[in-house]
Amino acid sequence: MLKAATLADLPAFSCAHTQDESRGTGCTVIVAPSGATCGVAVRGGGPATRETDLLKPENMVEKVHAVVLSGGSAFGLEASCGVMEALAEQGIGFELAGAHVPIVTGACLFDLLVGQNAHPDAAMGKAAAQTALAQQPGARLAEGNVGAGTGASVGKLLGADYAMKSGFGTAGMRWGGLVCVALVAVNALGHVFDASGTQLAGTRDGHGGILDPLDAFVRAAASEETHQTSSAPVTNTTIGCILTNARITKAQATKTASCAHDAYARAIKPVHTLNDGDTIFAYASGEIAADPDAVSILATEAMQHAVIRAVTQAESAYGLPSAKEYNTR
Repeated sequence: MLKAATLADLPAFSCAHTQDESRGTGCTVIVAPSGATCGVAVRGGGPATRETDLLKPENMVEKVHAVVLSGGSAFGLEASCGVMEALAEQGIGFELAGAHVPIVTGACLFDLLVGQNAHPDAAMGKAAAQTALAQQPGARLAEGNVGAGTGASVGKLLGADYAMKSGFGTAGMRWGGLVCVALVAVNALGHVFDASGTQLAGTRDGHGGILDPLDAFVRAAASEETHQTSSAPVTNTTIGCILTNARITKAQATKTASCAHDAYARAIKPVHTLNDGDTIFAYASGEIAADPDAVSILATEAMQHAVIRAVTQAESAYGLPSAKEYNTR
């Protein structure tokens, strides 16, 4: 029987956020002090990523010590340097010539449209990693306007003025001893739907309602102003990570990450556009023998629920209404 799961069911991982609410940005760090198998799948047209080539199954490194999800567009990649420093100070990483070299991979989303033009730096990444290492494994991770979801928004087909606030979400599934927990910061160009197909957040129509995403797309395509900005730097991206206790290979983790993109497609419309850098990591600690297909199925279900929670747990901020506020009008 399928049951809900939480980070408390995955003691091999420790997670923490840091954020600067005044400037509308932050990062989320997932640490596996002993290292864990990791794969990645990138589907969007404009990703900002770090060390993802290292995760290819044919490449050498088998263990990753941290995954970083960050705001700040490509500038936010700096946060991973602080994570490396924090881990190395604790002796975490591969020991080479007397030094410890932790393997840190990650992805960033574009949140420069809200708050101030700011990004997570090395100090923020280091602080998040230190918090993750200091707390009990499996500690609860906050949702909403936190971490990489601090400045996240959705429904930007007609530009930022018609968008809605999104954030960070998490959800988990258990089948026997197998556990998959999804973490995600939703900063999509498109609209977000719940499992029943009900629209939760998207492009506002200017009259208290939310447009159908196809109607919003048609309006955007007909807008000369929108057309002129279509070649601008990527302003979106949904970034997430599947955590599991499954014993799988890098190739199988990569397949799990790829399958979990189905959750994005179920919940976000449109998705994987040239204006998104959609990325999912799959991070496996290896305690439980498991069928790789079962891992992918649970991961996809968990990620769909996490995407929904990223929207439903967000609070209105930076002039953008949240689903909580907007759907009660």
